[in-house]
Amino acid sequence: MPEESFLSNRVKSVGYALRGAWLLIRTEASIQIQLGIALAVTFLGIYLDISPMEWIAQLLAIGLVMGVEGVNTAIEKLSDYVQPERDPAIGQLKDISAGAVMLCSLIAVAVGLIIYIPKIF
Repeated sequence: MPEESFLSNRVKSVGYALRGAWLLIRTEASIQIQLGIALAVTFLGIYLDISPMEWIAQLLAIGLVMGVEGVNTAIEKLSDYVQPERDPAIGQLKDISAGAVMLCSLIAVAVGLIIYIPKIF
């Protein structure tokens, strides 16, 4: 069997990543809510004509929250696969990963408030 090229492997990797992102968006309620919020603040940013630096901050905040939520979901699913029974150690791992999402979300809210409060009031 011939060895695949670097480019071919990268294309396949992008395909797997897109499939994973679609699966995450299609099946996970938390990411659907976050996507809705991301779309809402994106439209608000367009409407209020936020600056390029504000766009950068907003997009980084959105990416951070959604990326960490994806990792949290993967940790939860892997934990459930490895240990389907209730286990305090697994519960602690899940709590830690959920806590990471919460911390990122709080920072994202702070970024949004810094951007939008002066523009609205």
